[in-house]
Amino acid sequence: MSIREIFPIDKWDFKSESILANLPEEDFKLLTANSSEHVYSKGEIIFKEGFYPTGIYFIKRGKVKKYKGTADGGEQIIYVANSGELIGYHAILSEERFPDSAATLEECNIVFIPREDLLTALAHSNILNSRLLKTLSHEFTVLANRIALLGQRPVRERLALQLIVLREKYKQDFQPGMHVEIDLSREDLANIVGTARENIVRILSEFKDEGILSTKGRKIFIHDIKKLIGITNFK
Repeated sequence: MSIREIFPIDKWDFKSESILANLPEEDFKLLTANSSEHVYSKGEIIFKEGFYPTGIYFIKRGKVKKYKGTADGGEQIIYVANSGELIGYHAILSEERFPDSAATLEECNIVFIPREDLLTALAHSNILNSRLLKTLSHEFTVLANRIALLGQRPVRERLALQLIVLREKYKQDFQPGMHVEIDLSREDLANIVGTARENIVRILSEFKDEGILSTKGRKIFIHDIKKLIGITNFK
């Protein structure tokens, strides 16, 4: 059973992986004419909030957190980007500085695409233009939903929802009945949910007692996705 049959996951997850999928060969060659691939270690910064963009980044392998700094020196994680997704293009399209920062959650292979090549490809490709516009529109909807979630829902519901989203991102060669392994620090999870680490630890313990999940070190294994969906109160 697909998660989409029982939960509106698209309301909470970006779709930038669709931008380059099956892009016409000529358009793809223009976009990647001067691209270069780099290996990033876990925890390495890809770009920083307030810096001018020189290009965009395609996540070939791994996961990346996008976040904003808080007044107390902490982080508010906006989104976790997965393999196949593009990041960093908002600043180039708006001709502004990066509105947020990006750092790796694990070792990643990331392809850098220079700003000039993106603009050249956009000038020649109606398909790329259309896909970027559609993706940006969808991301606005997701961010609006997230703002409403943080402002109106209890921490328990917010954590349940983010675990559902993360479960989709951490699926690898998934088969029905498998338990998905979410490998994320409690601090990062707290920064996604928008609460203190202590609250995350307490509620995870409650979820364990209810048979919803189990943990091993920092790893979280979801056992009952339907119970998590019930906790979110979203249909």
